[in-house]
Formats: sequence, C-alpha cells, structure tokens
Amino acid sequence: MLFLGIDVGSSSVKLSVLDGATGKSLGALSHPESELAIASPAVGFAEQHPDTWWDCVRQGLARLAARDQIKLEQIDAIGISYQMHGLVLVDNHQQVLRPAIIWCDSRAVPLGEKALAELGSDYCFEHLLNSPGNFTAAKLRWVQENQPDIFARIHKMMLPGDFIAMKLSGVINTTASGLSEGTLWDFKHNRVATELLNHWGISADLIPDLVPSFGVQSIVSDAVAAELGLRSGVKICYRAGDQPNNAFSLNVLQPGEVAATAGTSGVIYGVTDQPAADVQSRVNTFLHVTNTEAEKRNGVLVCVNGCGRLYSWLRQTLGEAGATPSYPQLNALAQAVPVGSEGLLFHPFGNGAERIFQNKNPGAQLRNLDFNRHGLGHMVRAAQEGIVFSLNQGFDVLKSLGGSCEVVRAGKGNMFLSEVFAQTFANTTQAAVEMFETDGAEGAARAAALGSGYYASASEAFTGLHRLNVIEPQAQFFAQYQDAYQHWCELLPR
Repeated sequence: MLFLGIDVGSSSVKLSVLDGATGKSLGALSHPESELAIASPAVGFAEQHPDTWWDCVRQGLARLAARDQIKLEQIDAIGISYQMHGLVLVDNHQQVLRPAIIWCDSRAVPLGEKALAELGSDYCFEHLLNSPGNFTAAKLRWVQENQPDIFARIHKMMLPGDFIAMKLSGVINTTASGLSEGTLWDFKHNRVATELLNHWGISADLIPDLVPSFGVQSIVSDAVAAELGLRSGVKICYRAGDQPNNAFSLNVLQPGEVAATAGTSGVIYGVTDQPAADVQSRVNTFLHVTNTEAEKRNGVLVCVNGCGRLYSWLRQTLGEAGATPSYPQLNALAQAVPVGSEGLLFHPFGNGAERIFQNKNPGAQLRNLDFNRHGLGHMVRAAQEGIVFSLNQGFDVLKSLGGSCEVVRAGKGNMFLSEVFAQTFANTTQAAVEMFETDGAEGAARAAALGSGYYASASEAFTGLHRLNVIEPQAQFFAQYQDAYQHWCELLPR
C-alpha cells in the first residue's frame, strides 16, 4: 500500500511516495527544480497564482510516474501540507478570483493592528491567542476594503492546502488547525471566530465546512484520478500547514517537544497543552494537528521570514557576476571563518514584516564590513549566524512561555545541511539537535497512512523514521557565540 504526500511551498511543490509496509519513502522530488517566482506588485506585497501550485502537482506526479519503483495506481491515500497564512479566493464555479496573497505578504498589517485596538487585547489573546496581525483573516479584510468587486464574487476563502484538495476532489473544506493559523478560530469557544468576522462585516458563509486534520476528508474525483494516473477512490486523509506538519513529520506530538526547520523561512515550533499567548505577538500559537477534545495540543511558532530566502538571494546575487556557486561551496566558505565572522554582522530581515518585531519590517542589513578583513566567506558565515541569532530571539520567548527547549528535532535538509548552521544553532540555543532524514512531503504521506487507518497509532506510523545523528552544544564555544549574539542584538535596527 502506497501513500502520497504533497507539500505546497512558496519555492516549490514537494512530492513523496511512502511504502506503508516499510515506512520508507520510495521516491521524492521537488517541482520545479528552480524556485517558483513570487510576484510583488507593490512594496510589501507577495503573491503567487494557485494554478501554478496545481500545475506543479500535476507535472511532479508525471515525473514520479516515470520512475520504475513507483506505481501511482497503488496509492491509497493522500496527505497535503502547505505554506501557512495564504489566502485563496474562488467563485461558485471554483475559479480563482485573484492571485493568492501568501505568507510573507505584509499589506494587511495595519488592518490587523486596527482590529486588535478595536476588539481589545483581552478578546484577541483569550479567544484567538494572537493578534489578527498579518494573518489570513486580515488579508481577507484587505480584499474586502480594496477590491470590493472581487470580494462580492467570493464563494469560499481557502488556505493553499484547501485549494489543492479542491482541485483533486472538487470538494471545498478546511480544518480547525488551518483556521487557527489565520486567526479564524476561537480557542475559548472551540469554533470559528465569528466575532472577528462580524466586526469586519464578513459573512461566516465564506468559511468552508470543517473536516478533521486526520481522516477521510474527500475522495479524488474520477476525472482527476484518470488524468493523474491514480486509481479510482483515492482518499484525501490529512491536511496541515507546513510548520505543524513539519513537527508531525519529526514525531513532535507531545507537550515539551520542539521541531525546527530552516527552509525559505526559519521556524522553531514547540508543542504545549496550554493556551499560550504572547501579548507582544513575537511568537504565535495555533492548534496542533494532533489536538483533540480529550488531549489539547497547541503549537507555539517562532518564525523568521528571511532564512533560506537570504541564502538563496546571496547565491543568486553572486551568480549574476559569473558562475553560480553551489550551496555546498558556500557552506565550505563559511566553515573557514571563525565564530562571529570577525565582527561582520548580517540582519536577515528582507522578506516582509517580521513577527518577532511585532510585524515591523526592519529590512536586511550587513554591518561592520571592513574591506581589509572581510571576504565572501565572512559574508556567508555572517548570513548563517544572523539567521540563527534571529531564531534564538524567538527561542527565548518560547522559553518564557514555559517551553522545554533542551532538545530540538530537525530534518536534515535546507540550511541544516550546513555544518556551520547546525552547530551555530546548537551552540547559540544550547539545545541538542536531533537530525532525521525526512521532510514535509514524507511526513504528509505518513500522516495520510495514519489518517486512512492503515496505521493504527502514531507510534506505528513512525516505525520507519530513524534518527541520523545528534549535534550537541559545545560548552567550550558558548562564550564566543554569546558574545557574537549579544553584539548582533545591540546593532539591531530600531
């Protein structure tokens, strides 16, 4: 029995096929192999067309089907992971009304701040556990105010994963976990946040029907199954935002467990059984995918937008002058530079409003550049250190909310492929980093097998997941990293 995981990112769509019997991936790929474009029609705007994601799913599956070891007709269920906080709007013919406003778009910040002031912090942090900030609900409000002709034609608003499920099945639905990531969920009353919608004059009819995160959510339509090479009756059995899903992929399910990822954005995600809220909105709390009435599970999320995006920008910019360096080449350059990059500092905030700065956009800055001391290796290492230092700010907030941060689990991919990055992370946070060979697409496939009932329990679902190694903090370097971190903090943009 095979299971398909689809992970819809802003850089690419990743696909993985899991063999349920062994718990191992039979094959995975990203489509396209180059990064997807993000349109920015105005300062602070970030958009992608949802049809682009669907085309990537279709073309990626065609590439997987060409591999001898993968038989798409043996797929029994599908799991979907997706970039969080996006807004997709469709009419009553399921046609997309405008490009999706994606996670790093900051146009709705003033609307979220205004709603916080009008509704009051007591309501927002007791019921939403967050300020409306720059999340999906505020983006919907932006369309209502600025594009009323489009708003009037909306049949349903969706998150990116809901859209892919709709294209597969023809059915529109969503999850409570998904709504919570858009400040559309009332934690106190365990329902849609109708008070927020009513405040804005937005009908709750625009919210899709709810389905559980695990379980049969819909069935792939016969027409789409035939087009994609799937058998009739394939079930969609799981859906989650990319960060809750990344945590699930790493078997981070219980209070006190922590996951980290360092893709386009950098994230630390800790599970708690408490309704934790940061009134300064530096970190955010959402329903974890394993939340149930009997066992409450929330995820506290630390996010830095300019993580892998900074690294890809650096590589691309260097490539404009000649041959584009590979990521391993950049990592090797960083390895040759001492801790602290000899005083060179990189503040990696160049990818939209940052939550750890209360939705302000401080911009990216390279500081203390000395033409007589610093070379490309210093710049590369300063970029990696700057990303870790940014995450550590949120890590400190997570600790203040009661998070247990002695061990962090991470997939061996993206920035964690760099020894400098992984060791800097361990030494700065002083947490051991357990590395696993998995990713969001494989995790979504594993979750689909659990949601379909093929696996009877989460413990059974993770029998095929093995720890690769542990990166321990190095006590002899703590002082050096702390000095570099404090210097970095002192020069933060104000």
